[in-house]
Amino acid sequence: MKRVVYVSTDPGIPVFGRKGASVHVQAVLRVLLERGVEVHLVSPRTGDRPPEGLGAVKVHTLPRPEGTSTAERERSAVRSDEAVTCVLHRIAAQGTVDLVYERYALWGRSGMAWARRAGVPSVLEVNAPLIDEQAQHRGLVDSRAAEYVASRALNDATVVIGVSDQVTAWVRDRLANPGSAHTVANGVDTRRFTPIESRVTPAHADPFTIGFVGTLKPWHGVSTVVDALALLVRRHPGYQLLLVGDGPEAASLARQATALGVERHVAATGSVDPVAIPALLQRMDVAVAPYPALADFYFSPLKVYEYLAAGLPVVASRVGCLPAVLEHGRLGSLVGPDDPAALTTAVDALRTDARRRTLMREAAVRVAADHDWSRVVNRTLALAGLELPEVADAVA
Repeated sequence: MKRVVYVSTDPGIPVFGRKGASVHVQAVLRVLLERGVEVHLVSPRTGDRPPEGLGAVKVHTLPRPEGTSTAERERSAVRSDEAVTCVLHRIAAQGTVDLVYERYALWGRSGMAWARRAGVPSVLEVNAPLIDEQAQHRGLVDSRAAEYVASRALNDATVVIGVSDQVTAWVRDRLANPGSAHTVANGVDTRRFTPIESRVTPAHADPFTIGFVGTLKPWHGVSTVVDALALLVRRHPGYQLLLVGDGPEAASLARQATALGVERHVAATGSVDPVAIPALLQRMDVAVAPYPALADFYFSPLKVYEYLAAGLPVVASRVGCLPAVLEHGRLGSLVGPDDPAALTTAVDALRTDARRRTLMREAAVRVAADHDWSRVVNRTLALAGLELPEVADAVA
């Protein structure tokens, strides 16, 4: 039996929680378990109890970073990461470690350093340019130390995975061997996210539901959707908006809907368990990813792959990787960011063309299959030289 250690030292990610990052970690762990791997998780924050299918993960808890100031929290996070070395020694004392897989965190370098010294293959997965992100949005005191940590971790790793070309470019700027960095986009569980079996909603039917899934934060652009909803309702009162998720923008979005007179057309679920999202997607007719014009769009949005797996036409901003993900309009419509009128036109055009939505559903499901988490993890592990049996072989 292969043994893989998954390291996540970011205290902002509750591994068994509901955040998008949490779902990502859980997906990788689940694939490893299904392939018959003995999985060890090393993290300062597990969050909730393990979701279904992850009970076999062996959890090793790190000290939780703490402090009243940013500088104190940074120093505490460094000490928390240093504890990874002792945990890895203990795991290795019980048997061979075949791979160390780490989700890059701002102060995490011990996992990759241990793997290099031990001669164990390693993967460092980078989901964002965290140094830039931290400095811009949350505050970063010791930027030189953060750059040093990143350089050490990236250069110690056997393979570095960026979830988008933009992230991979950021990684390569810090690598002595840029060839060790590869782009592997995020994935989706195509067993959980499946298209609704009934035919698409006819153009004349009510309600016609626009949907959004994600944390309600400014950089998700949900306010643009609410503006577009007001325009759509003027055209046809049967439009509804289903907002799945919670976040700091929830109250302001509710006020915006009230001010525009469309509050009765908005259903907001608040925070939901990830297992409930597939059923909520099946209530939607069109899904949106209305990102604003960001100076550096580096995301590989989980939501878009989930939309596609659910067979939903997508209306998305023409930013970052989204045009390529949507095959430049074959799987949905692309519009300029921060443009409610363009979003309105795109949604209304999809509503009136049920045949196009049917074709998009069929194409989207085929494309999503190539991004199933099992394939994403396979690609990543293959780059590190580790091959695992398929599910049937693992069970046997």
